[in-house]
Amino acid sequence: MRLQDLKNEKYRPCFSGHETFPLRYGWLQKAYHAVSNASSPKEAVHVFRDPESIALFGVGRNMIAAIRYWAIGTGILDETKEGIETTWLGDMLFSEDGIDLYLEEDASLWLLHWHLAARPRLTSAYWLFNEYRGGGFVRQDIVTSLLSLSQECAWSRVAATTVDRDLQCLLRTYIGGRGSSEARDSILAELGLIRPIDKHRAHLSRGRKLSLPDAVFLYCLIEFWENFASEQNTMSFENTAYAPGSPGRVFLLDEEDIVGRLERLEDVSKGALVWSETAGLRQIIRSNRRSIQLERNALYDELVNTCIQVAT
Repeated sequence: MRLQDLKNEKYRPCFSGHETFPLRYGWLQKAYHAVSNASSPKEAVHVFRDPESIALFGVGRNMIAAIRYWAIGTGILDETKEGIETTWLGDMLFSEDGIDLYLEEDASLWLLHWHLAARPRLTSAYWLFNEYRGGGFVRQDIVTSLLSLSQECAWSRVAATTVDRDLQCLLRTYIGGRGSSEARDSILAELGLIRPIDKHRAHLSRGRKLSLPDAVFLYCLIEFWENFASEQNTMSFENTAYAPGSPGRVFLLDEEDIVGRLERLEDVSKGALVWSETAGLRQIIRSNRRSIQLERNALYDELVNTCIQVAT
């Protein structure tokens, strides 16, 4: 099955839920532990709703809603038919044996960014990283484009003020730094994906990402492959680099960086995937679908052992 497209008639846009609060340090850990301590997924839903939640999280009700929004958006928690549950990513990072309890390593942030931006669930994030073709931008230009898309797709109840606030919140999540006055508002700023030009303009920073481990790139490539073309045993360079939801688009990688990673792919994947440049055709080859599924499962252990390190 192909990735869900924003223009799919069944798609439901999401421009709210964060209550205008950007993702802050400590929130994901709080959400994870609150849900993991709940007696059941159904009970975990009430963790974010009951009057006792204010004392549990130590913040107001609007901020609790934001914590829930970001924890689900970054893949730490998952909404299921049963309620709210922790995910493999949340367990890997924040369980008793978690490998990055305080989100100190860039590799953890790359995984959070992937879950946030590679899925269409959060409309502004997905559109900005996967559909926007430019570099520098003024926020209002992005708002106008999203409103045009809303009209084209006949989305209901999409107001300009809502989209603008959503984009402001997204940008505050990606712009800043731990040493700045807005450190608490910029958990993903360490990645340097969006950089301010001046007070009104910013730009997407495409290029090499030295802090992105090959193991994380491989995991994301496999996930993209399963969503984009699960039955195919080859993946073209163009789709890897430029298709919506691909590692190349979500991580804003340039061609040189992608090619370098693909040349190392056979070693990183332990032979499950091979990079080929034959007769001018650049593509990734796998022996069969089962091999990539097995490698994806094995990669969880590889992430635990190797990806949460500062890349050098």
